[in-house]
Amino acid sequence: MKTTMFGALLVLALAAGCTRNDDTNGEAMGPAQKAGKAVDEAGDRVASGLRAPIEKADEAAKELAERAEEERRQLAERTEEAREKIKDATEEAGRGLQKATSKVGEKVEQAGEKMQDAAR
Repeated sequence: MKTTMFGALLVLALAAGCTRNDDTNGEAMGPAQKAGKAVDEAGDRVASGLRAPIEKADEAAKELAERAEEERRQLAERTEEAREKIKDATEEAGRGLQKATSKVGEKVEQAGEKMQDAAR
């Protein structure tokens, strides 16, 4: 009889621990709800603590991408300028070569005429 009475008291005590407490605010929460709420609040605190560094990292990544794009654009611009300079220099060298060839031709022609005149 003592064991049945003890068992009944134990069941009542466990049942009392698992029932809702009536708050005057109408927000009666059981232990599982309180634990869930605590876990949710802890998750919110962690998330809000991580939000700022993540946003900062995102902003840094955007700035880095913008700078990289600007550097790429400047490099492409400088490369195009270098190509133009090389093209101009090549054309100038070609014109100089044509002038030199023409001058050599004239000098050879003059030398040939002098040789002919000397042979007469």
